[in-house]
Amino acid sequence: MSQGRTKSRTMSRTKVRLPGGSTVTHYNKKKPSKAKCAACGKLLSGVPRERPFKMQNMPKNQKRPERPFGGVLCSSCSRNKIKTDARN
Repeated sequence: MSQGRTKSRTMSRTKVRLPGGSTVTHYNKKKPSKAKCAACGKLLSGVPRERPFKMQNMPKNQKRPERPFGGVLCSSCSRNKIKTDARN
């Protein structure tokens, strides 16, 4: 009988072939959703889609773009925000 947590679809499944020739199913937690812009909701490029335990081992420059509002606003929204701040 399979365990209750493996019967639900909360975990992703990958079939792995073992050296002996048998095939087993590995259960992994699913990746989080992609990062979105706080202003317009567009998907952010340059922000990885990883679980927190993998993100904490990444260097800071791989977690989000190295620019003002990097990882929060998309490039067009951050450009508009910098322009409006400079004009006021």
